[in-house]
Amino acid sequence: MDDAARPTGFRSGFTPLESLDQTSDDPGLFGPESLSWRVHHDPASVVGGIRALALQSLHPDVMLGFDRVTDARDDPWGRLSRTGKYVNQITYGTVLEAEAAAARVRRVHAVLGLDRPEWLLWVHCGAVDSWLEGHRRSGAPMTDDEADRYVEEQVVAARLVGCREADVPRTVQQLHDYLRDVRPSLEATPQARDAVRSLIWPPMEPKVEWLTPARPAWTAFALTGFGLLPRWARRMFALPGLPTTDLSASLSARAIRAALLAVPESRRTNPHLAAARIRLGLADPDETRDAG
Repeated sequence: MDDAARPTGFRSGFTPLESLDQTSDDPGLFGPESLSWRVHHDPASVVGGIRALALQSLHPDVMLGFDRVTDARDDPWGRLSRTGKYVNQITYGTVLEAEAAAARVRRVHAVLGLDRPEWLLWVHCGAVDSWLEGHRRSGAPMTDDEADRYVEEQVVAARLVGCREADVPRTVQQLHDYLRDVRPSLEATPQARDAVRSLIWPPMEPKVEWLTPARPAWTAFALTGFGLLPRWARRMFALPGLPTTDLSASLSARAIRAALLAVPESRRTNPHLAAARIRLGLADPDETRDAG
């Protein structure tokens, strides 16, 4: 689908800090003490997000509908960018910013025919389970009670995107029960395998691929995200040469998180979180100018 045919608001892009609310005292839908703020800002969210995209592709109806109307295989960067931007908007934005972002996504889903409640629930649960798995297996601290709190908090995100709230898991056990129940309907279709291949080996401009470390860095992230999938999911894909052991994926996730934690905080902070910190008096505006 070209940009002319794509509904407004579906394009990817960087959000300038200056365009975000930095003056109100609105903590947003979650607030700085929430698990959602902690999990989504942690470096482990990178591999968790990749795991989510791979896991979500195993639902044949969702994958068929998505593949029919999007160009994710040709533009995986755009899909990742749009997903990350939306998560940051609803996590750190004001209530007004979060609800506006969710309304745009709901309109896009409706236009594209991707708004079936059972599909939205699958995508939501795949994302929440993946962020949790990436967070915990990368060595980020989290108790069982905190994990349950995170799942409960994310019910808000599910409601925003259009899920039936009564269907949404509120604990880790309920989340695992849902995934167990839906598993018989999952399948590694050709579209799913193609999506994972393009996720692991996305197209890059030659000058980026050959003159920067982008290719090996991204491959390490993507292979780790894939390796964090449940064993049954990895077996379903049956893609030769991809990670097959839990231990190697966990060690890789820990190494990636440690490396990213060495990057200065200002360089790891997305504009939405930076704006939230400023408006809540948690950061000096002059110290956040490099956010993003």
